[in-house]
Amino acid sequence: MNILFMGTPNFSVTCLKQLIADEHKIVGVFTQPDKPKGRGNIITQSAVKIESLASGIKVYQPETIKCEQVIRLVEQISPDMIVVVAYGKILPKQVLAIPTYGCINIHASLLPKYRGAAPIQWSIINGETQTGVTSMLMDEGMDTGDILLTEKTIIDINENSGDLFKRMSLIGASLLSKTIDGLLNGHITPVKQIESEATYAPMLQKSMCRINWKETAEKIHNLIRGLAPFLYASTIINGKVVRILSSAVCEWKTGDAGEVVENGETLIIACADKTAIRLETLQAEGRRAMPAKEFLLGNRIEKHLILT
Repeated sequence: MNILFMGTPNFSVTCLKQLIADEHKIVGVFTQPDKPKGRGNIITQSAVKIESLASGIKVYQPETIKCEQVIRLVEQISPDMIVVVAYGKILPKQVLAIPTYGCINIHASLLPKYRGAAPIQWSIINGETQTGVTSMLMDEGMDTGDILLTEKTIIDINENSGDLFKRMSLIGASLLSKTIDGLLNGHITPVKQIESEATYAPMLQKSMCRINWKETAEKIHNLIRGLAPFLYASTIINGKVVRILSSAVCEWKTGDAGEVVENGETLIIACADKTAIRLETLQAEGRRAMPAKEFLLGNRIEKHLILT
């Protein structure tokens, strides 16, 4: 099987490796252009590009795929199948029509729920206890194609987005193998998505990061773990922005929303509806991340202080 692979982040790499392990011929890889990253704005290659070059695979990085030059390039490559995993671009109908076996997408949700760019993060932020991976036949919409296979997984109550990404990338790679095998052997019947059940998972915004202490501990905990480690939830402590990297919901009956109710061995903050949250890992601006006990040794946080 001659496959043209399209993907960008680490999540995609696991699927690319699976295709290589399954002895498919990767006739090329499309990935996002190199971009400045970090405080130094250092030009950085995507995880997929790094893996592809290490494997001796030809890499293409078009700014847009919706132009005649790129469409002709895909025609020249002449893949039997295009596999797309978190590429970050929607394919035009001219490209979708090129491969004999169509264009297959691996999406990190149980479609039609959480279509879009950040399904893993939003599933955690919204307090879902179950998610999964879907393989689908691509069409011109955003994650709207016919479903091929799905595989479910439980979300642990303290699992953050980074942890779930790693697990779901492995699930996605396995599901991709099963999908290609099933399509080649005629064992899969595509199923239309139910539009009335569709929900969306847009890109995360920095404006989401500030904690609203008038929410319940559960909602705040879900925000903290849903953002980590790509963005981080934050609060103001003694006039300074402090990132919250991890937390846990705990028992506590008193205190106003945002009030520090315990500052000894642990740092516990009261939340809405007589709930409370234990802040486990914190990071002050320009400092390293540290456990709450260590953070409290170097940062005086008075009991009854109200966080904002």
